[in-house]
Order: sequence, then C-alpha cells, then structure tokens
Amino acid sequence: MPAGPNSANFIETPQSASATDRRRNFSQVSLNARQPLLWAALAFGAGIVAGAYDWRPALWWIVAALVFSASAIYFLKRRSQAAPLLALAAWFWLGAVSIQIRQSPSLPDISRWSNHTEILVTAHVVHEGYLREAGFGGLQQSIDVETDELKTDSEVSHTKFGIRLGIFGKESADEAAIEGTPNFPIYRYGQRLRFVAKLRQPHNYGNPGAFDYRSYLEDQGIVALGSAKADNVELLSGLGGNWVESIRSRVHRRIIQEIHILWPPSQAALMDAAVIGEDAFINRSTRVDFQRSGTYHILVVSGMNVSILAFVTFWTLRRLRAGEITASLLTVLLAVFYAILTDVGPPVWRATLMMSCYLGTRLVYRGRSMLNALGAAALGIMVSDPKSFLGASFQLTFLSVLIVAGLAIPLLERTLQPYRRSLRHLDTLELDPSLEPRLAQFRVELRMIARRLARFTGKRIALKALPGICAVTLAACEVLVVSALMQVGLALPMAWYFHRATVVGMPANALAVPLTELLMPAAVTAMALGFVTPMLAKPAALIAGFALDGITTTVRGLGAFRIADLRVPLPPLWLAVTAMAALAIAMILVRRRRAWACAGIASLVVTTLGIAFVPAHPILRPGVLEATSIDVGQGDSTLIVSPQGRIVLVDAGGMPGAGRSNFDVGEDVVSPYLWWRGISRIDVAVVTHGHWDHVGGMRAVLSNFRPKEFWVGVNNPTPALAALLQHAEEQHIPIRYLGAGDEFSYGGIDIRVLAPLKEPEHRRVNDDCLAMKLVFAGNSLLMEGDAEKSTERQIVQEEPAAQVLKVGHHGSATSTSQELLAAVRPAIAVVSVGKDNSYGHPRREVLQRLENAGAKVFRTDMDGLVTFYMDGHSVSPALD
Repeated sequence: MPAGPNSANFIETPQSASATDRRRNFSQVSLNARQPLLWAALAFGAGIVAGAYDWRPALWWIVAALVFSASAIYFLKRRSQAAPLLALAAWFWLGAVSIQIRQSPSLPDISRWSNHTEILVTAHVVHEGYLREAGFGGLQQSIDVETDELKTDSEVSHTKFGIRLGIFGKESADEAAIEGTPNFPIYRYGQRLRFVAKLRQPHNYGNPGAFDYRSYLEDQGIVALGSAKADNVELLSGLGGNWVESIRSRVHRRIIQEIHILWPPSQAALMDAAVIGEDAFINRSTRVDFQRSGTYHILVVSGMNVSILAFVTFWTLRRLRAGEITASLLTVLLAVFYAILTDVGPPVWRATLMMSCYLGTRLVYRGRSMLNALGAAALGIMVSDPKSFLGASFQLTFLSVLIVAGLAIPLLERTLQPYRRSLRHLDTLELDPSLEPRLAQFRVELRMIARRLARFTGKRIALKALPGICAVTLAACEVLVVSALMQVGLALPMAWYFHRATVVGMPANALAVPLTELLMPAAVTAMALGFVTPMLAKPAALIAGFALDGITTTVRGLGAFRIADLRVPLPPLWLAVTAMAALAIAMILVRRRRAWACAGIASLVVTTLGIAFVPAHPILRPGVLEATSIDVGQGDSTLIVSPQGRIVLVDAGGMPGAGRSNFDVGEDVVSPYLWWRGISRIDVAVVTHGHWDHVGGMRAVLSNFRPKEFWVGVNNPTPALAALLQHAEEQHIPIRYLGAGDEFSYGGIDIRVLAPLKEPEHRRVNDDCLAMKLVFAGNSLLMEGDAEKSTERQIVQEEPAAQVLKVGHHGSATSTSQELLAAVRPAIAVVSVGKDNSYGHPRREVLQRLENAGAKVFRTDMDGLVTFYMDGHSVSPALD
C-alpha cells in the first residue's frame, strides 16, 4: 500500500535512520547536559537561600560575585572546564546579595491608630468580596480598603494604608451572596465608605512552624484589621482607585454572576474556584476533601489552568491553520488576560511567564529546550522578586514543571511515546523497516489483530479503530506515569509545607486531571456563549458540569479512605537533602541506560516512602516533665511530655463557629507546632470542658495524631463536646472519664484529678471543668482550665500546692482567687490569652493578685509559646 501524503518525513532507510538517530541523540544529550539558564536559576536560588539565612555585609557578596564573574570570563577564553563552575558561583553570590539589598516596601506605622480607640475611617474599596455565612450566624463580607482619612477626637490624618475590613450583618444567605440585599449591599471596587472601627495590627501565633500571617498581608499592602456592623457603614459619593482595576473587577464580577446562572449552586461554588479563582463560597470540608486526595490544585486557579487553556488555544489556532508565531502570540495574550482577570496573584503570573518563555524558546529551538525556558522564566522571576523563591507557591510551580520537563518527558520518550508514534499510518508497510525492532513487531501484531477484527467491522474501520483505541490507552498510561512522578517528586514540599503524604494522589489525579482538561475549555465556551444566549451555552455547560461531577466523585471517593488522611511531621534535614538529591539523580539517570534509569526512579520512590512512612524522631527532652502552653490566641492548649516520653495534649484552642469557618485552630495552629516538633502521634488527648476555645480545635488533632486515649471530665457535655465524643468513637479512640478523687500514674507522672465532682450537678460549664495536678518527684503543675471561684473553693480542699500554675479562665476576674493562690503558692504562673482580646484578659486585678503572691507571670499574647522543664528538683524555662 502506498505511503500517505504525510509519511515522507517518517520513512528512512535503516542506514540513514541510524545516522540521524546518532545525530539526534548526540544533540539531545548535549542539550540536556548543558542547560545554562536552568543551572543559572538553580545557582541563583541557592544564593537567595544562603543570603536569607546567613547574613553578611552586602559588599562581601558583591565582591565575591565580581571576582567569580571575572574568573569565569578569564577561563572561558581559555576554553577551560572551570569556566561554567565559576559562572555558577557568580550567579550564587548574585542571588545572595539580591535578597539582602532588596528592600521590603515601606509600610506606614499605624501603632497610634491601633490603640483600642474607635476611629472614623474614610476609605475606598480596593478588593471587593461576597457575602458568606458568619461563624456566629448571619452574614459577613470581607473587603480590602485603602484609607483616605482617619479621624479621632484629637486628630485628623490622611495617612494611606490598607485595611482588611470584616462587615457583619444579621441577614440570611442564599442568592444574597452574589447580589447583596438592600440592608447589606456588596461593596464594589472604588466605592468610598465611611465607618467607625477599632483597628488592630495583624498578629502571628508565637509558635515555631506557625504561618507568617502578618507578612502574608503586608505583601498585599494590608497593615491593619478591622470590623464594622453593616448598619454602620455609610456609602459616600465619588469613586477611588483606577479605571483599569475597576474594569477588571466589573468583568470578574460579571463572570461570577454568569457562572451562577449557568450552573446550580452545588456546582457553581466549585466552578467559581476552578475556573475564575473565586473561592469565597468554598467551605472548609470541601477544601479538606481535595487536600486529602492530592487534587487541591484543581480547586484553585494555578499553573495547570493556564497550561490547559494555553494548550487548547494553541492547538485550536493551529488546526485553524494559524501560523506558529501568530498562534504563540495569541496564546500568550489570552494567558495574560486570564491572569489579570483571575487576580489570584503570583502563582498564575509565574505560570504565564513560564508558558510565554516556553513558547518563545520553542520558536527558536523548535520545542527542544523546555528546561532552558523554565530556567529563563525562573531566573526572571527571582531577579525581579528574590523573596518569591523562598515561598511554597514558587517552589511548587517550579518543581512541577521541572519534574515534567526533566523527568516525565524523557522517560515517556524512551517508553510509551515511540509506541504512540508508531501507530501512525498503520497500513503503510514501508515504514516498518525504519523503526526499531520492538516497534516494527508492535505494528505487525496490531495488523494481525486488525485483520481478525475486519471480519466484523470491515478493513477500513478496523485499521482506524484499533490505532485509536491503542492511542487512548497509551495516553491514559502516560497520564498515570506523569501523575505518579509528580506525586513522588513533590512529596518533599508537600510534607514540608503542608504535612501531607498524598498516597491516593496518583489515581485521583489520573482521573481528575483529564476531566479538568475537559472542564476548562467547556466552561470557558459555556460562559462565552452564555453572554450571547443561555440556550447556546447549555450543551457546553452540561459537559463542564459532567466533568465537575466526575472530579468531585473521584475526590470524595478516594478521599474517604483512611490512608488518604496520612499526615506527616516536618521531615528531618538529612531526609530532605536526600530527597532533593534523589530527584536530581533521577533526572540525570533517566537519560542513561535502562538499568540506570530504573535505579534513579527507584531511589526517588524510596525517599518518598521514607517521607511518608518512616517514623520521625520527636524533639523531646528525656527524663523531665515538660509543660508547653501553645499560643492559640484567645483559648487554651497545653502540651505535656512525661519523663518517659508520653505525649499528652490538653485542649486544642478554637473559636465560635469553627465548623463554618475556613480557619481551624487545631489544623492551622496546634498541629503545625506538633509537626514542627517531629510529633506524628500523641498518646493522650484531653478536653477540660466543652467551650469552643478549648474544644474547637480538638477534632483536627484527633484526626491528625490518632491518640491512644481520650480523657474528658465527668461533666455534662455541651453540643460541641458531644459531637467531639462521637467523632472519637468513630475513630475508635478509647474514651476515659475523669472526676474528682481519681489518682493514677502515667508515663512517670502522678496525676490527681481535683475537679469536677462525680455527682451530677447543674452548674456553669466552667465550673464543670476538668482540673488536674501533675507531680513529678519534687515538681508539680496545677492545671485548672476555666474553673471559676466555686470550683476553686473545692480545689483548695485538695492540697493543690504547686510550683507552676496554669492560670484559670485566661486571667478572668472570675478565677484565680486570693484563696486559691494562698493554697497553691505558685512561683510561676502561665496565662493563655489572645492578643488585644475583647474580654480584657488578663484582668488587671488578677495580675495584681499574682504579683502579690510572688508568682512570675508568663503570657502567650506577649511571650508567645511558653515552655517549662521540671527535672524533679527545679523548674527551668526553655531557652530560645
């Protein structure tokens, strides 16, 4: 059978093919061995890390960079192999100096405006929001505003700074979330507002491993937080801001409205997040489902969204016979427009820049230098913003592309892709001699199968259908391979930043990513047609809805497995270095002989298994009793480590309405600190009583650390505590009820329970609090939770003398009576309290009583994490 019109480039004689392959292989090896921009980017990034954590005078770094640059030029002229190494060293020193000389944007000092006084603020909206259900009921709207005027009784100022403003109302939410209500409008970009608020500066939790919330807001220009009631916000005439952002906000808002017209509420919230980057309507449980299955990147607009849209656009334009330059230019313009429209920040812009660099280098190198394109994009980003290299977002984006370009593509080129290419022109026998024997044999066997299939379908259909089926199967295998390599390659940053081992990520992504590739173009098509007429948009909207349902079914199905919720502590430094080295080795060996390539992949898999399953070594001090009061804001959480290494967590902080909030103290504050300590399991979890500021974070702790026992008092449970007890039973965690008079030893500690009484009484929840005295040799610690004066009178009868007192009820005037202090005689008092809390804790009279009793006071709002070690003879604080 004669060759097809496009087969000329495919046909080579065996001799010419051999020569061509040798030239191609030589070129490929040379190209992959020398990726100057990639190596420069890696060296520059390493320098940024060195400069960030090892300060030296900037002149030192500059001199070093100049010396190594001059040396590189000198040896380059002499064609010495030392020149590339010296050049990389120069890039390293440049990276170090860049992070140290780059000044953070100067932000105004607002300390005089955040002194608990009410301020009349006039401002304009710079980032609008939508109505959401508030944690305490009703609705809330979070917007960012820039101040125009601030007024107090004694001062008027026109200082400009950003405020993240929470506006609260009592109305119920449904369609009001999109359009607002007459009594609670949604404030739009540029609108000028006047409101009265008490401003406060953002505060980080004072625990190692805590998220730097203050810097996160400062990067967005926000230096103050405030809140106001919806009834007290006045809309003024006139507009602020700029017209470009006003148009962008208007288009963004119109697209959100169109999404909620085209899809039902159950799908619209996810469609908002996946397509346009608006996550205002995503609840925490949905986020957790996607995180557990390793598919969270689908739920947020990320580099994958840019890649999918760019691929579909470029492919469509090429099918329409647009030139390669024209298709590349239009694709870049669309990606830039999409990045502006979504307004989700650096991740999408980085992906857009990398995609633009790739398309540009593709025009020059015909697609053979993806690693160089990645290096150029990364280098451009780091030069413009060195600080970005230290962020998880940049590292994940860079590493994802690096894994695909440096590991997945070379592996597929040696395994599956030759078989896919050999499916072309299956009926052309003349092509067989030009192929490798294995590929020629593959074609012969397929033709044999096709001849048998032709008895039922006819020869033409058989020769078309069989290659198509094989191509789809091989494409599915490629998705599995890429997904698997991404999971093992990203295991380290996922464990380091998010403490997750996404063991179901490979099958979840293998199903969800292809559906996302269907969802994105279908959703964009539906929205485009929806602006013309909803009838035209329905077919595309149905396809996008089908894809979204498939994604959510996959996520919930695989995420339901217990192993999907595998949480891991911070990997030790040696394991992190080993994992990075294994990835580099795998990328090098994947281009070598098959045995070496397999060894490289195996080393990467082994380090991934080590990150996920090798038990960590917790940071503990043996032979002492440790008491650490964790900074959880206005709440309580205390880590107790026994002399025998038993780990006990008493309370886990929390806040009202945590079930409806996207912030969970147990997940976002307590757990990161425990993981930072290398703790992956705890022995006992304890809840003193059922108030949210003690019990709210414990559900996440039970799920993340799977304690062997759960201790609670014999008190009447609140609804929150009852739900937690049910969760513990579902997790098969044994529950132990404690009451006054119980005495036992645990892990080398003698424990005496001082409250609550075992006889049922109808009392205040605080007076039903679990109070315990912990004794180790000559040291003792009294923990009274939120016990108030009536319970303290009971505690006084139980010989409560202790060197360390965990002050009751966050320093409230209802606790820490003079009678209790006289009986306890503490040398040290610890108050767990939130900074600038609205309750005025700790009360001045309580602090005075503690001072009169001779106790030295430590406070989590001022001191952050507070740790004491008791060796049986003395009590000593932890040294920073």
